[in-house]
Amino acid sequence: MGLFDRAVVIVFDGLGAGEMPDASGYGDSGSDTIDNLSRAVGGLKVPNLSSLGLGRIDGVDTVTKAATPSGSFGRMREASPGKDTATGHWEMMGIVLDRPFPVFPEGFPPEVMERFARETGWGWLWNKTASGTEIIERLGEEHLKTRRLIVYTSADSVFQIAAHEEVIPVPELYRVCEKARKIADDYNIGRVIARPFTGRPGSFARLPARKDYAVPPPGETLLEKIKGAGLKVIGIGKIGDIFAHRGLTGEVHTISDDDGLDKTIEAMDSCAKGLVFTNLVDFDTLYGHRNDATGYGRALEHIDSRIPEVISRLGPRDILFITGDHGCDPTTPSTDHSREYVPLIVFGKGILPGVNLGTRATFADLGATIADSLGVDSPANGKTFLEMLIK
Repeated sequence: MGLFDRAVVIVFDGLGAGEMPDASGYGDSGSDTIDNLSRAVGGLKVPNLSSLGLGRIDGVDTVTKAATPSGSFGRMREASPGKDTATGHWEMMGIVLDRPFPVFPEGFPPEVMERFARETGWGWLWNKTASGTEIIERLGEEHLKTRRLIVYTSADSVFQIAAHEEVIPVPELYRVCEKARKIADDYNIGRVIARPFTGRPGSFARLPARKDYAVPPPGETLLEKIKGAGLKVIGIGKIGDIFAHRGLTGEVHTISDDDGLDKTIEAMDSCAKGLVFTNLVDFDTLYGHRNDATGYGRALEHIDSRIPEVISRLGPRDILFITGDHGCDPTTPSTDHSREYVPLIVFGKGILPGVNLGTRATFADLGATIADSLGVDSPANGKTFLEMLIK
């Protein structure tokens, strides 16, 4: 038996807390999602995150510093190479990679695309890096005329396939992505992503039916250990996709970050013991990748206003963690993820407030602490900081 019955983890996708020492090697010098965002919008108004200790985190200089934080706080350094979603989430749950996923800045090699066309039965357009919203505006009309799928990548290890729902219905797009996933396995590509869209030229819009097909984690994660101990593991948002649907007792997909918080609260009402693990992706996909600092700031302030709803559902044997998985600074020229520290906030009625957890050497410290909290076997990597928080 652990000291806690339930852990709730909420990942603000793309919320970085300042460049890591090796950021220049990733082209990310100067990236600092929280502080640069705050400066761009004239100051972030996030009173709930501030009261929990966000402004007290080392390196966070522009958020109000609570004199007596109600939570404990710190930041985490990514030990794995890379700056993508899967790497960050896997490391949180105990998997530290020794090499990054391959990227394809010049597009996928001919043998990949020839095999893609042959095995899926569909032709393709583009096969280069692109912003997802920009590429459907640029090629959407040609896609409608030629019925060729739009294939593109980014600075991350992703094989993205965009298709209009009238050209290829969403279930068929999923089938294509399943075929593409098998091809991607031979190249260790991190994710294949279905990107359905709708609309007419000049007003195309993505559909919420995005689906990620991730390469499976290369080892046992904390999710599997918690599930193996007979506890519930509920994945909210794209958690199931990120972990290739392993180690979960329930998956709930979402259409927005508001919906993600709604579903988190519903899961808290139904899951008394175990882990509720939520990813809020809009910060990353809708704002960070589009360099929309104003939208990012408004979204962060709105989600901040809903934090009390989550806290109100916490019982005496619950522990809440709020963090990020990488940076996605909307103020830099890049539209890709950034190599940054991520914030760490911990709150619970049974933990000490105001503890500075410092800079954790790896995201895996989060997983080790969750394991310690729930009384399950720890993953292979990470060091628990629970002893720093016990009253």
